[in-house]
Amino acid sequence: MHIGLIGGIGPAATVVYYQRLTALMRERGKKLELTIVQASADELVANNLADNRAEQADIYARLIDRLKAAGADLAAITSLGGHFCYSETEAISALPLVSGVTPLDEHFASQGINTVGLLGTGVVMRTKLYGQLQKTRAVAPGDDLESVAETYLQMALSGRCTDENRALFFDAGRAMTVENGADAIVLAGTDLGLAFDDHDPGYKVIDALDVHVALLADLASGERSLT
Repeated sequence: MHIGLIGGIGPAATVVYYQRLTALMRERGKKLELTIVQASADELVANNLADNRAEQADIYARLIDRLKAAGADLAAITSLGGHFCYSETEAISALPLVSGVTPLDEHFASQGINTVGLLGTGVVMRTKLYGQLQKTRAVAPGDDLESVAETYLQMALSGRCTDENRALFFDAGRAMTVENGADAIVLAGTDLGLAFDDHDPGYKVIDALDVHVALLADLASGERSLT
């Protein structure tokens, strides 16, 4: 199955999607058919903060048209923050959309995780992953939520993480494990690998990007169907 990715939001996350998807397909001995189109991270951030769902959905729809013209069988948005207008996009998409949020609940439950702490954009944290977790309790940073959200956006747009940024994310995650009983901290922002990859914060971390990529690899290799 030919995978279509909406990338660029942000660039670092797009690179990681590409790297991990190609690695999984190589492990399975399968050929990957993949097309990536470029969205504007600045445009997405502005629409996200203003809750301009219809406007962003229209942008996605035009990009999905390009993916379809390139032969893609499905489309995926390489940003959990970019899922804020998922239902609006799905309604006008020329291709089936594969959500990065939907498979998370089942994954957490399969791991025996009862409570997760969320790090990501302000919308993702405030809405507890858009209210889509049914089997798992989700918590978000308390007083640090706005500073985490602002720092995350700055990091996503710049494509780099400073030691100060990393310390803020690590501390916010630790507080959720201690104060809110989180069994694991979910990297619910696809650029958070910039802070957490190759670093041990001292608690269990689940990268939501890995769950999405595994599903896309299943579809690409024919191990799972869209229906």
